[in-house]
Amino acid sequence: MSEKDKHHIENDPQYKGLIVNAGVEKPDMVNNDSVQRFLKKNRKLLSVDEYVDGILKGDITLLSKAVTLVESSKSAHQQLAQQIIQKCLPHSGNSVRIGITGVPGVGKSTFIEALGKYLTNKGEKLAVLAIDPSSERTKGSILGDKTRMEELASDRNAYIRPSPSAGSLGGVARKTRETIILCEAAGYNNIFIETVGVGQSETAVHSMTDFFLLLMLAGAGDELQGIKRGIMEMADLITINKADGSNIEKAEMAKVQYRNAIHLFPAKDSGWAANVVTCSAYKKTGIETIWEQIENYRKQTVDNGYFYQKRNEQATYWMYETIEEQLKRNFYDHPEIKTKLKMLENYVLTDQMSSFVAATELLNTYSKLK
Repeated sequence: MSEKDKHHIENDPQYKGLIVNAGVEKPDMVNNDSVQRFLKKNRKLLSVDEYVDGILKGDITLLSKAVTLVESSKSAHQQLAQQIIQKCLPHSGNSVRIGITGVPGVGKSTFIEALGKYLTNKGEKLAVLAIDPSSERTKGSILGDKTRMEELASDRNAYIRPSPSAGSLGGVARKTRETIILCEAAGYNNIFIETVGVGQSETAVHSMTDFFLLLMLAGAGDELQGIKRGIMEMADLITINKADGSNIEKAEMAKVQYRNAIHLFPAKDSGWAANVVTCSAYKKTGIETIWEQIENYRKQTVDNGYFYQKRNEQATYWMYETIEEQLKRNFYDHPEIKTKLKMLENYVLTDQMSSFVAATELLNTYSKLK
């Protein structure tokens, strides 16, 4: 009996007169050669000048490919991305960068679409960089912001780019900052950065934006409970969304509460007095007032010199952050460190060495490496 027919019990010699032939082997559903040719064709990298020329002409496809290189963890992609960024730097810095945050369910996507359409209808160009939370288990992200902003996604003057947080706030923040440079070089004079929600990411986003907008809800319990003071202090404008229907009165009451609260905070270095307004992103009411606040802030901070002072401070901050990130990557990627780290980890787990002593020994080892 052949190997091919062994899996048929009916072909066993004990069953005389009964033979079952093996069926035709099922072919692969996809031609592997074709897949490899397709991947090879689509992964072909262009030259630095080709990417830069496309970005400066406002080519969305090449802009997206350049952003993909920025987000890639491959060394070759990172080197190419940095060369592209370097050439785009002289063409950047000509936008207003707005960070938008708020608790889950506050309506960030609806709000961004309403404010975004208000701008594009005026002939402005807008890039929306949405940081999407990644799963700690699967490392995957839904990246569904485009589906929630259907009108804006189909607008020729708008560019929406969701990016996974990938569990690293520092990493995604640096990549978002670099993406801002590419978008500005492509002619987008308004940049929205949407955070993953109220949490640690706000500090990172605040350090790369000119104006920080906090979205809040009314009628969801004690409005001042559960929100960190630090986030409210960072906000240049607090906007109470969903102020429509039966919720209008609650929104007005919440506005009074927040105004009383922010008056207790110390004065901002910008000289700007944070305000509280209400709006309905769904009904598209109050949107014009919000944009007037942003324009007033920009005019005031440009006039008093704070706008560019803050940009310079942010550039210095991100230089040091990048140095720390690069040192950390080089440390953990070193083969000798990888080997010794595993050994020291076992010592710590078996109580043969304290965590501090293990860390000190590992750092001493790294300092002796060339």
